Amino acid sequence: MEAMHNLRKGIMRVLGIAMIVLFVLMTVIGTYQIVTRYCFNRPSTVSEELLTYSFTWMALLASAYVFGKRDHMRMGFLADQITGPTRKILEAASDIMTFLLAGVVMLYGGSSITKLTMIQKTASLQVPMAYIYVMVPISGALIMLFSIMNLIDTCHNDYSKQKKEEE
Repeated sequence: MEAMHNLRKGIMRVLGIAMIVLFVLMTVIGTYQIVTRYCFNRPSTVSEELLTYSFTWMALLASAYVFGKRDHMRMGFLADQITGPTRKILEAASDIMTFLLAGVVMLYGGSSITKLTMIQKTASLQVPMAYIYVMVPISGALIMLFSIMNLIDTCHNDYSKQKKEEE
C-alpha cells in the first residue's frame, strides 16, 4: 500500500508540474499574441494554435490529476448517505466503470485517432495532429491507473463508520 501511495504522489507531482508549465506557457504565448496584435498590428498565426492545443493538453492532464486526487465531480449527496458494504460496492462499481470508460473511449479511441491523424498537419505549426491527440490516450492511461489505485483504496476503506464521523 505504501508503494502505491508513493507512486500516486510521484505521478501527481509530475502532473502538477506539467500543468504549471503549460499554464505559464499559455500566459506567455497569450501575452505575446496581444502584444503582436495591438502594438505591432501583426498578429501571430502560430500563437493562437499553440494556445488552443496547450489548453487542450492542460484540460486532459487536469482531468487525470483530479481523478488521482479523487476529487472528480459526482453526485455525492446520495452516495454519502450510504454506509457499510453497500457503500463499498457502490464505490468499487464507480471505479470499475471509470476504468472501462477511460479504457474504451480515451485509451482505445484516443490511440485510434492518434494513428489516423499522423499524416494530417496542423494549419499554422505544420506538425502532425497526432502530436496534439496523443494526450488523449496518455490521460486515459493515467485515469485507468488512478481508477485501479482508487479501487484498491476502496477495498481497504471501512465505510461502516464514515457517516458517524461526518456528523
